[in-house]
Amino acid sequence: MDFNVKKLACDAGVFFTRAVQFTEEKLGQAEKTELDAHFENLLSRADCTKNWTEKIFRQTEYLLQPNPSARIEEYLYEKLDRKAPSRHTNGELLGQYMQDAAKDFGAGAPYGTTLIKVGECERRLGGAEREFLQASAIGFLNPLRNFLEGDWRTISKERRLLENRRLDLDSCKARLKKAKLAEAKAAVSSPLWSEEVDKAEHELRVAQTEFDRQAEVTRLLLEGISSTHVNHLRCLHEFVEAQAAYYKQCHLHMIDLQKELGRFPNAFTTNVGPPMSAAAGSALPSTTTSPTVSEGDTLNIEEVQAPATGTRKAKVLYDYDAADSSELSLLADELITVYTVPGMDCDWLIGERGNQKGKVPVTYLELLS
Repeated sequence: MDFNVKKLACDAGVFFTRAVQFTEEKLGQAEKTELDAHFENLLSRADCTKNWTEKIFRQTEYLLQPNPSARIEEYLYEKLDRKAPSRHTNGELLGQYMQDAAKDFGAGAPYGTTLIKVGECERRLGGAEREFLQASAIGFLNPLRNFLEGDWRTISKERRLLENRRLDLDSCKARLKKAKLAEAKAAVSSPLWSEEVDKAEHELRVAQTEFDRQAEVTRLLLEGISSTHVNHLRCLHEFVEAQAAYYKQCHLHMIDLQKELGRFPNAFTTNVGPPMSAAAGSALPSTTTSPTVSEGDTLNIEEVQAPATGTRKAKVLYDYDAADSSELSLLADELITVYTVPGMDCDWLIGERGNQKGKVPVTYLELLS
């Protein structure tokens, strides 16, 4: 192997000179070239951007993928430039388990039927979560990672190079100062000291030029942090939009599920016990003069009369579409009058809005005092 001994010796000498200069500065035995206030502000802003970007990036990773093993696996696949295997979300797994359980319990049984409906909803929720994770990774996580692993590394490299140029400059200043002091102390003018001063002045000019050039390069990179903020702002908006779309989709899936379960309440409740749930029955007495409804009978809404007592106001929480003529369609946030009749399923009430009357599910209402 061919080693350049002269270059190695030169590099070692430069390293030693910088180490001496750095140590003397720390001990207060040497002067240090200070950067201007604008440059210092750029450095401070860049460090702040890096630190908070790193924290936001890590916490977003924890939010999107709480499993540390899964995060490591995805990171390794990404570094190897290979596609990670498809992984089911927890919602999809739960939905699959519910549907498999329904097969054993009997798909026609009330519990099995409800498991199938809820399982389908959970799988849709899991699919929505998968889309949200993918959109967030592409639109938010990747730009933050690219900054930390790309732009910031370049900035850090140039800053280290600037610091080395600054140490070289201050070392040249110290050598020139020592040469001039030695020349001044000499009794007579000596060509040797004059030559030493000239050499030190030349080295200082070269070091100053290199320092100024490197300072300009570093300054331009630091000023580019402003465009980084603009880019991250756009990505943040995309992340919020992805979250809003995800939660809206989840909300709609749950509303649809509630509507489906509300249309066949006997599929998940048994008609035993008091005629009203604990929440509604405490405020709605069941003693009325209205006709009773025995098992197997059909409730004729036209014949049901509002009791003299036991009515109360209720606020509608969600929109509800009536399944047949015996039910009352609801609009979110509207106020209706509700009451019960003896023998009626505890998950339903009679609702009135003006001249309209019909059964309404309790789960869609907030009973008011």
